[in-house]
Amino acid sequence: MPELLKAEDLSCHFRLKGPWGRGPLLKAVDGVSFNLAPGETLGLVGESGCGKSTLARLVLGLLNPTRGRVWFGGAEITGMRRPALKAMRRQFQVIFQDPYSSLNPRLTVRQILEEPFIIHDLGNRHERRAWVAELLREVGLGEEHLGRYPHEFSGGQRQRLGIARALALRPRLMVADEPVSALDVSIQAQILNLLAHLHERYGLTYLFISHDLSVISQISTRVAVMYLGRLVEMAKRSVFARERLHPYTEALLAAVPLPDPRQSFRPPALKGEPPSPVNVPSGCPFHPRCPEAQLPRCRDEVPAYRETDPEHWVACHFR
Repeated sequence: MPELLKAEDLSCHFRLKGPWGRGPLLKAVDGVSFNLAPGETLGLVGESGCGKSTLARLVLGLLNPTRGRVWFGGAEITGMRRPALKAMRRQFQVIFQDPYSSLNPRLTVRQILEEPFIIHDLGNRHERRAWVAELLREVGLGEEHLGRYPHEFSGGQRQRLGIARALALRPRLMVADEPVSALDVSIQAQILNLLAHLHERYGLTYLFISHDLSVISQISTRVAVMYLGRLVEMAKRSVFARERLHPYTEALLAAVPLPDPRQSFRPPALKGEPPSPVNVPSGCPFHPRCPEAQLPRCRDEVPAYRETDPEHWVACHFR
């Protein structure tokens, strides 16, 4: 299968400041590898603070990895010089979580949507205005919104503007960093339907980040589960719906509310809070919270991230 995006052994460590100088090492992302085929949607799910957004920034070239490499369309972008990276960035864009803080409050809608074309020196004034009007129609807004400012829109409308801006340069890859978590449930469905429509219309590839498994399962082709900076399970959506191998994945599903009140059985909830990425547990990082942990092996040995079935990967000693 051809690869549009490939990440190999990506790690990102931050040295924190201590009271007397150098502090502890925070391992935000630690040895993550995955790939994305054209037209595919990879859903990345995990608790807050597990490193999902840091991984997105590494993929986009907004952070330099401590270790590892990233390829896009066969070209390595890790360490790429700024002029070449600027040209490459036309092919991958990002949709941010907060649709208000990601928009410049001092610019009108017309100025916000024209900005990508100006930065990349595309078209003349007349052409750019025509492209902006087309973008608004694509996301369900009208030309009457061109002179308005971001504060004059609802949260859902602002997110539509963020999607329009990301779509402006007709990218091949969109990184959606929890694009619906700040919206009401009914508006979430509208935004997800819009993203699905754009996926079909333009053949977009998505890296879709969320902490909500129900959202991930609706839009994704494959699902990857992240815990404390590492991938612990990845599989196709159809396989994932039928069989989950890692205990952490089962725990995430237990946190999803059931729509049917007659179904009362849920797997046991996790105990305690996630450990700090500054002080990652030895061995399997999930073992202090795992209901199936077997000591001393889980405490002393790091489980290999391996393929147990075709296209089903898991990091667990006993699966």
